[in-house]
Amino acid sequence: MKRILAVTAAVAVCSTFVFADGLQVGSSVSAFYVKDVTGPAAGTKLCYRCRYGDRPVVSIFARDTKGEVATLIKEVDGVVGKHKDKDMAGFVVLMSDQPEAHEGDLKKIADDSKISNVPLTTFEGAAGPTPYKIPQDADVTVMMWVDGTLKVSKSFKSSELSKDKISAVVSEAKQILN
Repeated sequence: MKRILAVTAAVAVCSTFVFADGLQVGSSVSAFYVKDVTGPAAGTKLCYRCRYGDRPVVSIFARDTKGEVATLIKEVDGVVGKHKDKDMAGFVVLMSDQPEAHEGDLKKIADDSKISNVPLTTFEGAAGPTPYKIPQDADVTVMMWVDGTLKVSKSFKSSELSKDKISAVVSEAKQILN
């Protein structure tokens, strides 16, 4: 009986690990390429993960720009600007099977919200970069890392993204500051 319980427990643990949504906190974040739409390299493909190296980074992965997504971007832009002295960086990744169709939306958000610290980019493929395991049912995922290690990962449906949740997520940025 004890052996059956041990095997059942082991299967449950393995199943939870294999089917867990999203990249797990403590995991390494890997390189991936985006097209910069509003940042310093606008119009080119590059790897912001590579460019930022071991710096503290706040990244937003979004499948659309509906609801409070622009507010989230503006808040993250503000926290990155506030902590430039600690070398904090950030970027936004709009994931889409038709990324060119969203470039105008990103430019409008950047202009309307006066985004100056966080490049807005596109990624070809609605699933996002494979190693990041963006949950399929999430419209927005915020990941924060330092030294290439994920410290914070929060996912939301656009309808769940309230100003209170944005404030709570942005306040977690202190976890990646050196």
